[in-house]
Amino acid sequence: MQTISNAMDVGNPSNFVRILDLFGGDFRALTRQITGYSFTDDQTKDAMRAVYKKDKYVLDPHGAIGYLGLKEYEKGVKGTTGVFLETAHPAKFQEVVSATLGEPIPLPPALEKFMTGKKSTISMSNQFDEFKAYLLE
Repeated sequence: MQTISNAMDVGNPSNFVRILDLFGGDFRALTRQITGYSFTDDQTKDAMRAVYKKDKYVLDPHGAIGYLGLKEYEKGVKGTTGVFLETAHPAKFQEVVSATLGEPIPLPPALEKFMTGKKSTISMSNQFDEFKAYLLE
């Protein structure tokens, strides 16, 4: 089922294997350390509106899920202080964010420049040294 938090819709995320590796491949050990929650699109939008109304901070849908997860976790573990991180600018989800908050979300100049820039690709092997040399040029 598709949601407004499309990165959360991935059934088998590619980074899960790396997370599981941190626990020596022991799924039970991982589940003892990580808590998961799910939220509806309506709950996500309500959180976006509430945070904006209270703090004038514009959450993207994924950040709203992180915020809701943190708040839910704090209910069960009293006395905790948590942090949630946003990894995308809300303008990336401009249609959803603008409709939810009822106002336009302007693109920052750097993001606007990136969005209108020319796309190009560079062929290279999968060798780290070649990649490193390219980055250091």
